[in-house]
Amino acid sequence: MVADDVVESRNGYGDHSVEITETAHQISQDSWFQAGFVLTTGINSAYVLGYSATIMVPLGWIGGVVGIILATAISLYANVLVAKLHELGGKRHIRYRDLAGYIYGKNAYNLTWGLQYVNLFMINVGYVILAGSSLKALYVLFRDDGALKLPYCIAIAGFVCILFAISVPHLSALGFWLGFSTVFSLFYITVAIVLSVKDGLEAPPRDYSFHGTTVSKIFTIIGASANLVFAYNTGMLPEIQATVRQPVVKNMLKALYFQFTVGVAPLYAVTFIGYWAYGADSSAYLLNNVTGPVWLKAAANISAFLQTIIALHIFASPMYEFLDTKYAITGSALAIRNLSFRTLVRGGYLGITTLISAMLPFLGDFMSLTGAVSTFPLTFILANHMYLVAKKHSLSSLQKKWHWLNVVFFSIVALVAAVAAVRLIIVDSSFYHLFADM
Repeated sequence: MVADDVVESRNGYGDHSVEITETAHQISQDSWFQAGFVLTTGINSAYVLGYSATIMVPLGWIGGVVGIILATAISLYANVLVAKLHELGGKRHIRYRDLAGYIYGKNAYNLTWGLQYVNLFMINVGYVILAGSSLKALYVLFRDDGALKLPYCIAIAGFVCILFAISVPHLSALGFWLGFSTVFSLFYITVAIVLSVKDGLEAPPRDYSFHGTTVSKIFTIIGASANLVFAYNTGMLPEIQATVRQPVVKNMLKALYFQFTVGVAPLYAVTFIGYWAYGADSSAYLLNNVTGPVWLKAAANISAFLQTIIALHIFASPMYEFLDTKYAITGSALAIRNLSFRTLVRGGYLGITTLISAMLPFLGDFMSLTGAVSTFPLTFILANHMYLVAKKHSLSSLQKKWHWLNVVFFSIVALVAAVAAVRLIIVDSSFYHLFADM
């Protein structure tokens, strides 16, 4: 039976009572290395195949390179702040909303859960679009007759995601799947890099200028700034940290340092080389740009498809954990009740995700909107303010001003980026109909 633990916030952060529910999933089981691979799987998913177009094209060489390096540094800093709060008050906070509720109270608990749900849902919409795009790219290699359209490929991808979600009960159960994910990532990234280098060496001088009206350029550049933070941040760091064994803070910091050193190298390489090779013509799915042996491109697309299925499961896991805990889905993963529940509930959740993906397959726009409305608030605004409140008695006046500066600055950036992202979606929607074959 899953028990409830009512935690009174008599810790100097508030006078509210927040009900914290124990999880039905496994915690404290994984090494820092496995957590590092979970984080690295997220940032080197097939999303990296689009950063040449969604980040580098709007920002150019100087803005793109500086922006990516700066986003790496500030993302590491913000995630370290959150990781250090995991055992605040002598209690493990295994969900982002639990930590926010412990510090601020019930309203913040609900707001954080809402932001996190939106963040993860939109990330998963993007993953289904990516999986569908890889299937369509695979089909076009052999039969470019227009018969298999993108919405059909997205539907197929959604069905495979459902099968995987039913088969893998929780985040720690990914286990060896993370090894496969790493192999798949390295393969399609290596293929993209090698073929991009070949094309770049053979191609005439590229156009690196960003075309469009002044207004469209401004909004696209702002949207690209949201893509920068989207690239590195999960919005579910406490949930990943919950799987790590003790000492949990020290081990999570090791996982973060792994993510932001070894883990970012493939992202850097494919983003910069892809932009160098194709310039302003870089595609939101880089494998559509490259030329080379059909069998090699086919294998890369299959790898991208399979890795996307695994990565989606990571970002859907907080919703799965919430539902499994709410309905006390414990015990054997193969029990009839548990299998039936996962089939019905996870299938329904991913079915809705797939429908939205097929209706609005604007991948770059979803990346911008996700970064603006949820990644900025969760990773930068909330992280800095939570740390400020939790450590207020030990921070110097200068340190407090620094955290307030971060809160104010990223709040402004998030607001402006949200407006830009909504505008991009409206503009694209005027050019493409629902269920567009892009």
